[in-house]
Amino acid sequence: MAYIVYLDEFGHIGPYVTRDHSIYNESPVFGLAGFALPVSEVRGFGTWFYKQKCSLLEFEINRSQKHPATWEKKGASLYTATNVKKYRELRNFTNRLFNKIDKLDGFVFYVGSSKKDVPLKHEANQIYKYAIREAIKRLDQHFTASVPQENFLLTLDEHDQRSALITEASIVMYGKESRSKLVEPPFQVESHRYQTMQAADWIAGLVGRLGAIWKSPTEYEENEVFRTYFEQRLAKVSVRSGIRS
Repeated sequence: MAYIVYLDEFGHIGPYVTRDHSIYNESPVFGLAGFALPVSEVRGFGTWFYKQKCSLLEFEINRSQKHPATWEKKGASLYTATNVKKYRELRNFTNRLFNKIDKLDGFVFYVGSSKKDVPLKHEANQIYKYAIREAIKRLDQHFTASVPQENFLLTLDEHDQRSALITEASIVMYGKESRSKLVEPPFQVESHRYQTMQAADWIAGLVGRLGAIWKSPTEYEENEVFRTYFEQRLAKVSVRSGIRS
């Protein structure tokens, strides 16, 4: 049996100075986050998530006049401090999402780093490549150590540097370290057509909020609500995850 891992970006790829900086103020962290499921559970999970999305965001979906299968809400817009405080339904759904992934023998996964370079030295593509390399390394270690050992496929949201990222992944797969549990270089998909990738994006939105307060607690005090409601549960369903300084 193989697993499929779905990852999307969290935080912001650009430079960061301070939250009140006139230009470089988006997020102190960047990385990839999402979840993994056995292949046999993916279709059922997609249906479950679709129904949950339609129930949770019925008003917005109806207002959009789009088919729910191709309508998406970005995780960064869904997981705001205001929404988490105001809507019990969102808090309950998040716990159900984590429980569902865990019940299906899946897990949540995230990896990233905080940004310390001054803007002139900041290299966005290098930060993304680091995240890809680190994600593949940690996932390979996890599946190598699992009993029974499993292989995995990696699915990412579309990115404008697609060619460079797939090349980087290929080098990691067949380089000196030989990350042999990854079956093929990552696939890139359009998130609005994939319920699974939308679920990964929602998890990434949540991780991005937690990452901001973990790395800059005095600047993102309002994100304490994410620690209160989700930090411990996230830790229980995550494997080999973290945001490095």
